[in-house]
Amino acid sequence: MRFIIVTGLSGAGKTLTIRYLEDMGFFCIDNLPPKLILKFAELCYQSEGKIDKVAIVVDIRGGGFFDDLFECLYCLKDAGYSYEILFLDAADDVLIKRYKESRRMHPLVKEGRVIEGINLERKRLEGVKERADYVIDTSNLHPSQLKQLLMDLFIDEKTDERLIISIISFGFKYGILMDGDLIFDVRFLPNPFYIEHLKHHSGKEQAVKDYIFTFPETKAFLDKLIDMLEFLTPYYLREGKYQLIVGIGCTGGMHRSVAIADTLYRILKDKGYRTTVEHRDL
Repeated sequence: MRFIIVTGLSGAGKTLTIRYLEDMGFFCIDNLPPKLILKFAELCYQSEGKIDKVAIVVDIRGGGFFDDLFECLYCLKDAGYSYEILFLDAADDVLIKRYKESRRMHPLVKEGRVIEGINLERKRLEGVKERADYVIDTSNLHPSQLKQLLMDLFIDEKTDERLIISIISFGFKYGILMDGDLIFDVRFLPNPFYIEHLKHHSGKEQAVKDYIFTFPETKAFLDKLIDMLEFLTPYYLREGKYQLIVGIGCTGGMHRSVAIADTLYRILKDKGYRTTVEHRDL
């Protein structure tokens, strides 16, 4: 299990970090009181693999509770639970600029100057930073660069661990798939709807699939589609995309699109991709 404790200076990017980790498949909790960390870790480790990636944010917003962090870390170690600490930092001038832009007060000095709160916070976090497994200075990082750093640290490089390909069949007569990243129109294939003994059956049934795949253009299309997806996948990952929605459409969403979507799902699954399939209009 990856159990990540995210901490660091206010304004250094913890909220953005936890959002990115959540996109990567981590179960995330923001601003968890340290005294609850051990109990939460017990629940996660007892989930029998259902929860295998966890990230929690612990910082000075917890007020006096934050002072319990070191004691809780010792308890985690004594209980045999492994954890990693990610510390986010940034230069004072950058933090001040971010506070000015967001028009928020520093949590340690609600009525004072931001720089005073930053100095107090740095002192309180010195010990945590020294114990951190990873320290990221976000002063000059664009959000996409921060995302890439987090991917490099916490996500397996294998494609099947990093991207979910969601394949959705649909019928154009019921409206196009609105959230599709890639939409493919398979209405160029012969339509089983006009074959009397297939008309009232769906593309999930073998007889319909056999009919559709008797045509050489079906296999040619599928081969080219798979080649395209395998070509595009690493570039989508490079841009920080974690879900790719592929729409396969025919006229009514019952025969051709369903058969193609199911077959595409099976092939990608066999290749090791994390893949789901859904038939919107079936």
